[in-house]
Amino acid sequence: MKIYRNIADFNPQKKVILTVGTFDGIHFGHQKIIDSLNKMAKEQNGESVVLTFSPHPRLVLFPENNNLKLINTLEEKIERLEKSGIDRLIIYPFTKEFSRISALEYVRDFLIKEIKVSTLIIGYDHQFGRNREGNFDYLKELSELYDFEVKEISAQDINDINVSSTKVRKAIENGDIHLANKYLGYNFSITGEVIEGKRIGNTIGFPTANLYIEDEQKIIPMTGAYAVMAKVNNKEYKAMLNIGTNPTVNSLDNISIEVHLLDFDENIYGKEVTLTFVKRLRQEVKFESLDQLKNQLRLDRNQAIQILS
Repeated sequence: MKIYRNIADFNPQKKVILTVGTFDGIHFGHQKIIDSLNKMAKEQNGESVVLTFSPHPRLVLFPENNNLKLINTLEEKIERLEKSGIDRLIIYPFTKEFSRISALEYVRDFLIKEIKVSTLIIGYDHQFGRNREGNFDYLKELSELYDFEVKEISAQDINDINVSSTKVRKAIENGDIHLANKYLGYNFSITGEVIEGKRIGNTIGFPTANLYIEDEQKIIPMTGAYAVMAKVNNKEYKAMLNIGTNPTVNSLDNISIEVHLLDFDENIYGKEVTLTFVKRLRQEVKFESLDQLKNQLRLDRNQAIQILS
């Protein structure tokens, strides 16, 4: 997959089979669109091209009134798109000026002139242009004028529920990792750097790595204990994770992300760790004593081992 961050560098040699979107999460519905994109590119001896935007349009259009958290960082999105098998990825800078161009200008000057689209594949709810004035019907009109094809993918359902990035985010925020992973078609993950902590875990036999998540827009699951797989130094380990304030040993309200790697005893300060979520074990609890906490952690460890085996 070749990546373009400057549209001037994009110079297609074959027919451009294009889809457009923010693609936060690259969820089950997105994957259906991308599968159709790749299939059509192969049939037409063309190239599958994804156009996405950075930053997320809502962060630009509503900067003062926006609590949007994203399923994927840009790096995670790039990685997932590369795994999907597309040929080219255009990451276009989304600005207020860009948001103000009309639907006609967007198609004529951007998709046709700059990207040279041959076939455009869109989701059933795709809108574009100033005030989201453009839609599938408008694209059909312009396709005849500017000689390109447009195809619409219908809503993709799981158990009769439409998949959307919003529903994935809600599932993650509610700690429903099973549902989120089902929507995504893969297991949700976060990546962070191991930083110095209070080392309380060492004193109770459960040493933890404290993670710092650099991207403030990255969504963090609901507080509680989770069974996760932890990847560090290109190796994967079974692990148990706590997201929360550690109320048994901490009087502060700041949220921490602490992971205990099973069968692991290395110094990994400053290392990058990726956590892949498998299941939420329980909600966060304030125990009356450290002994009660240790007993619960033993139960959590046994449950995590069983789930991850």
